[in-house]
Amino acid sequence: MPETTSSVTDSLRAGSRVVVFGIAAIVAILAAAAALLFLNLPDANAFNARVERLFVENDDLRTLAEIKLLEIIAQSGTSFQEVLASYRMVIFVLLVFSTALLLACLVFLVTIVTQNRRISAIQRSGIQVASLTISRESRSVFINDLEFKLTEAAIETLSVLAEARMDDDVMTGVQIEAMISGKPESDCDEASGATRVKRLRDALGNQLVSELLVKTIARRGYVLAVDKDTIRVI
Repeated sequence: MPETTSSVTDSLRAGSRVVVFGIAAIVAILAAAAALLFLNLPDANAFNARVERLFVENDDLRTLAEIKLLEIIAQSGTSFQEVLASYRMVIFVLLVFSTALLLACLVFLVTIVTQNRRISAIQRSGIQVASLTISRESRSVFINDLEFKLTEAAIETLSVLAEARMDDDVMTGVQIEAMISGKPESDCDEASGATRVKRLRDALGNQLVSELLVKTIARRGYVLAVDKDTIRVI
């Protein structure tokens, strides 16, 4: 188990480093993009400067229509300045929003990867069962502090597997069916025993618990993935 704990810890540390570097990279890229964008935007006062130059260079304009035209051009310059300022604000908000989305996506991605690694580590090591108590009378099994109510058939299957585990045996589907039904092994088939194991897993309900508690060993059979010293049958 120290190896599993170390593996999970290393995965968490690696995930944290990925998050930190990813956030730094995203912020740096967006900051550079924002700087280039704002530097290449036209000067908000450029239009007003040209209008002012027109006033200075054409001081011989005297008619009311000409003066009115210059006033309209000046007002257009002011409007352009205000519009450009609003564009800058919109661009800034969009950049902040995109940064937040990218950071959220990165965090979610790393979280999913970390959880997958942790689940894989659990699957490789099995469930850490401190105690497994089987009560035939109440048709229930206590795994650590969790109580699972089982059917009579499921409790019989679990009892058979528990007794086999205490003897360090791996039971085939034929042997399980023979033990429960009382028939000779020659009159039983593998499918019947496999069906009993499937029903036991279904009765346990929690997929992670059931799949890791009752392990299938290829070409050998089924076994409880717990320490035999933790098993009690009452």
